[in-house]
Amino acid sequence: MRTSTTIVSIAALSLALAACSGDNGTAGADSLSGEGTGEDCTIEAPIPIGAALSLTGGAASYGESQRNGLQLAVDHLNSGDGVAYDLTVEDDQTDPRQGITAFESLVADDHSIIIGPTLSNGAFQAQPIAQEAGVPVLAISNTTEGITEQGEYIFRNSLTEAQVIPQTVTTAVEAYDLEEVVVMYSDDDAFTEGGYAEFDAALDEQGVEVSNTLTFSVADTDFRALLTEARNADPDAIVVSGLIEAAIPLVTQARELGIDVPIIGGNGFNNPQLMADAGQAAEGVVVGAAWNSASDTPENIDFLEAYEAEFGHLPDQFAAQAYAAMTMIDVAVRENCSGERDDIRAGLNTVTDLSTVLGQVSIDDNRDTEHEAVVQLVDGGMFTVLD
Repeated sequence: MRTSTTIVSIAALSLALAACSGDNGTAGADSLSGEGTGEDCTIEAPIPIGAALSLTGGAASYGESQRNGLQLAVDHLNSGDGVAYDLTVEDDQTDPRQGITAFESLVADDHSIIIGPTLSNGAFQAQPIAQEAGVPVLAISNTTEGITEQGEYIFRNSLTEAQVIPQTVTTAVEAYDLEEVVVMYSDDDAFTEGGYAEFDAALDEQGVEVSNTLTFSVADTDFRALLTEARNADPDAIVVSGLIEAAIPLVTQARELGIDVPIIGGNGFNNPQLMADAGQAAEGVVVGAAWNSASDTPENIDFLEAYEAEFGHLPDQFAAQAYAAMTMIDVAVRENCSGERDDIRAGLNTVTDLSTVLGQVSIDDNRDTEHEAVVQLVDGGMFTVLD
């Protein structure tokens, strides 16, 4: 399943692709190299950007937000001068096997860089295909450790759980004087397993006792038995590493069972769908996040207004990370005024203190992103910063 957004004319794109040639499956130097640098860079052909996102399956809500963020960013960039982008989005169906197929297709079609896939378990399977072909990858939602260790072509702009969760736990311990908690997590997903490991380590560091650890499947929707067990432990809080599809029924059922202690989640909870679907039950939920939706930077204000105007609702973190990815790619392309794969890779390595909707972003020596994280509280149906 493929969705294509082309902001240039079909004729121009056909001429550009016809001119493509080069080594290692890379789009040709004549069409994707330009003149000038930075804001003065001009490249005649559009830069082909590929993305493998979960548009169907269990992570579809994340993938849809990501596609929206990418589309909005491409529209914005293509309204400027000098460089245009042609975006192709493949559906990885929340299935690592389909993610492999999507990456193979995007590599074969000479895309200059690949964004995604949506989940970490899919990334570990698909990324080696791009690494072997010399195609840069920019992961925009993969927070598990080891993502960028797969090779020098693998980058990410999503903070790892190791960067977000310790701050989340420290802030929650101070805000609620936590001494004993119950931990819940889905044990059949790389993202949620990684989140659990970080929560466990951070709680231990803060001297918080874990009285019980309860596991579930990413496909589960009825948590009443586990929540009853958690309630009987009389914890100060319940800590959960799970995707939004689990977060909504889990939070709802917890409140129905009379559990009124704080529920603390990681990046998987960071979605406005939590408040929309769980309603009052979401009040008081604590969420670690890589994006501050309340940030008043010019970049974020413009993004919020443009996103709501285009899609009729406010964005989530996944849309913000996707939008920021195109900001970073544009800077990388303009650094060498080239859409060739190796030039984009080199350009990404130079990203330092770049102003984005995520804040001031830098790429470190391990090709991971660095910027401030935030701890949020659901209050009045909105994410607010937990001080």
